[in-house]
Amino acid sequence: MFSKIFGKPKEQSNALATLDKLNETLEMLEKKEKVLLKKASQEVEKAKEFTRAKNKRAAIQCLKRKRLYEQQVEQLGNFQLRIHDQMIMLEGAKATTETVDALRTGAAAMKAMQKATNIDDVDKTMDEINEQTENMKQIQEALSAPIGAAADFDEDELEAELEELEGAELEEQLLQPATTAPAATVPAVPAGRQPVRPVPQKSTAEDDELAALQAEMAL
Repeated sequence: MFSKIFGKPKEQSNALATLDKLNETLEMLEKKEKVLLKKASQEVEKAKEFTRAKNKRAAIQCLKRKRLYEQQVEQLGNFQLRIHDQMIMLEGAKATTETVDALRTGAAAMKAMQKATNIDDVDKTMDEINEQTENMKQIQEALSAPIGAAADFDEDELEAELEELEGAELEEQLLQPATTAPAATVPAVPAGRQPVRPVPQKSTAEDDELAALQAEMAL
């Protein structure tokens, strides 16, 4: 259907050749138009000269030729307008043909890609992926499950025991005194005075036994 409307590649080449031919013809007409305008201008100058020379008949002949040139210029202008119209139509048809050709190429490429990627293959691949994912999930659950004696532990009982330990720890912290007694500081000794020796404490029974044992060993 598209080939009937827009033509085949050979016809596209013919359209390009036609555009080139129209361009050449347009340039030729423009050159002729310039020549005729120049001749018409020259006839006007000649008519002025004959008028100054009092040759009225020759001046009128120059004006007649000028009008003939102007009529040809007008005719060439109509030809150029027709050629421009034809070129615009051909260029539009060429753009349309190239657009349709590009769309046809894209459709063919998409069709080939869809043919290479069958929907059944896609479904099969997705099923395999889902199956592998489920298998891996089961493997991970099996590896993370407790084994041996740990499998018999009740999670609720362990959490309850942990809460009791946390409660006991909090109670112990609340029963501790808020601050500890500051350590005794030794007062500074003024300059020039001897420090007062501390009074020796009374010896205890353990100290007496230790002294007696040292005396026996000295013997």
